[in-house]
Amino acid sequence: MTRHVAFYTKAIGGPYTLRSTLTNRTSGTGPHGFAVPLLMLGLALAGCGGSKAQQSGPPPLAVDVTAAKQQDIATSIVLDGQIAPLLQSTLSSTQSGTLAEVLVNEGDRVHRGQLLAKLDTSLLQAQLDGNAATVAQSQAKLEGSTVQAPISSQQYSSAVYAARQNLQAAQNTVASDEAALRNAELVNKSDQQLVKQGYVAQTTAEQARATYVAAVAALQSARQTLPAAQSALQTAESNTGQTKIDQSTIDQNRAALSQAQANVQLLRTQIDQSSIYAPFDGVVTQRLLDPGAFAGPNQPIVQVSQLDNVYINANVPDEDLAYVRPGTSAQFTSQSLPGRTFGGTIFDVNATPTSGTLSYRARLRLPNPTNELRGGMLVNVIVQKEKHPGAIVVPRSAVFDSDQGSSVYTVVDGKAKMLPVTVGLQTDTLTEVHGSGVRPGTVVITTRPDALQDGSVVAVSGGPPNAKSPH
Repeated sequence: MTRHVAFYTKAIGGPYTLRSTLTNRTSGTGPHGFAVPLLMLGLALAGCGGSKAQQSGPPPLAVDVTAAKQQDIATSIVLDGQIAPLLQSTLSSTQSGTLAEVLVNEGDRVHRGQLLAKLDTSLLQAQLDGNAATVAQSQAKLEGSTVQAPISSQQYSSAVYAARQNLQAAQNTVASDEAALRNAELVNKSDQQLVKQGYVAQTTAEQARATYVAAVAALQSARQTLPAAQSALQTAESNTGQTKIDQSTIDQNRAALSQAQANVQLLRTQIDQSSIYAPFDGVVTQRLLDPGAFAGPNQPIVQVSQLDNVYINANVPDEDLAYVRPGTSAQFTSQSLPGRTFGGTIFDVNATPTSGTLSYRARLRLPNPTNELRGGMLVNVIVQKEKHPGAIVVPRSAVFDSDQGSSVYTVVDGKAKMLPVTVGLQTDTLTEVHGSGVRPGTVVITTRPDALQDGSVVAVSGGPPNAKSPH
């Protein structure tokens, strides 16, 4: 490749003379593509360091150069974030009591349903035993009343039936005695008249009278039995109401049994709640109490976290929310893991800002099989905003602004030449530029002395071996 290189020579006692030569990187050049005479120039200048002669023109301005490149350029936003477990629970008991056992330590892996800690339940167990005995007694009473009730009901029905039969018999007897009395009265009257007329014997008349008297007595006796029979029926019928009382007794016994059973279930639940089990597979990340300590209701005892998968929570300012949405690619780094870069996609973005801020919480969800990502780690989440593929880029230091707009300097025949450009995307180190004079490989000055102007004589102190001038 042919390249313009500017250098100066100086005769002893004479002025500097600008030279320009074409060098070829493949023949007769030094390690950076510069001609051997440049090296000789350095030696000559070193040998003349003590000369008092004055140069006739301004010395060249030392500049650094590099070549414009064609590559992808992208801007991004950096968000503060923190790693959080996928699931995390601080476990406690709704009961209070002395902590009898803590079966795990911090760092232990646990499985869902595994017993982690247990309160002393001896008092609850004693209460449970007493209530179990009450259940047995209530069950026996209920069964006894349930069995007796049908028997009593049958007895009450039988008594009513018998009383009705007795009353009916008494009523029949009265009716029969009334008929017998009427007949005896008629015979007696007839015989008393006939005995006066001499048609019947005196003995017959006396016997008819005796029959009449007996009929009157029998009727009176039969009538006297009616109130007793009626009273017996009323008593028997009233006793049938005892059936409702018996049913009420059954209901009371059943309610007592249900209450006793409920007490037993309550105590069993309290005993169960005195044991703490792992709600999911995870790692014990905190052990907050030891055996012998008194644990009040809902007092934290152990904490379990699931770290096989983790969330990376990031705070997204309102002005950057348009660039962060579910499915957006992102990367993150952490000072806790230097030199490592992790990648993923945004899992979700909260619909409301974090309380007291204008930042929204966005989350990535990543597998963490080795548990190298630990809960609480601070991270920087990087999300790409805009990308231009195949752009022409130069270092940011190569672009300067003036009243005429943005420009860069290139080197042509040992002199600086200003090229107007239009600035595109910018990163912290690179700037995308557009301009007819800037192409891939164009030499641009990256460090500019204050005196540098268009046409200034320059001395290149460094630069890419394949840098090109605009020509």
